[in-house]
Amino acid sequence: MAVKEILLIGNPLLREKSENIIAFDARLKKLVQDLKDTLIDLQQRKSTGRAIAAPQIGTLEKVIYIHLPHRSFALINPEITWRNHEIFEVWDSCFSFDVAFFVKIERHQSVKVKFYDEEGNKYEEIFKDDLSELLQHEIDHLYGILATDHLKNNQDIMMREEWEKRYNI
Repeated sequence: MAVKEILLIGNPLLREKSENIIAFDARLKKLVQDLKDTLIDLQQRKSTGRAIAAPQIGTLEKVIYIHLPHRSFALINPEITWRNHEIFEVWDSCFSFDVAFFVKIERHQSVKVKFYDEEGNKYEEIFKDDLSELLQHEIDHLYGILATDHLKNNQDIMMREEWEKRYNI
């Protein structure tokens, strides 16, 4: 439907908590389509990224859209219901950082997420490794939490250009 502008770090809306979706209607379908269109546009322009959350386009509702080579789907009212105790470090960035820098943070190795699809069907799925990290990142957006909030050491910040050099990206 439309490519939306991404809110950047510093915008106070990114720090607000989102509301649950109550109606699985045409308005929700339009929001999901806007997230999809915006994400695909960003992936093409920024050559990175796998998901986007509704707060990033200024809509304070619990909706995430994921677009991967093998799977694309919306998660409505996602909730992490379980986290395993294994932790791993990841270099994380965000479209709301304009993918200009990365922060090294810790995430759970796997999480179980309860969510609904656009039709209101309920699912519960375990996500592991990079998808676990991705879901934790996107669900954080729904609660006004950014990846920078997980930073434990201010030396664990790296500009994208340096990150690409170091990791041969």
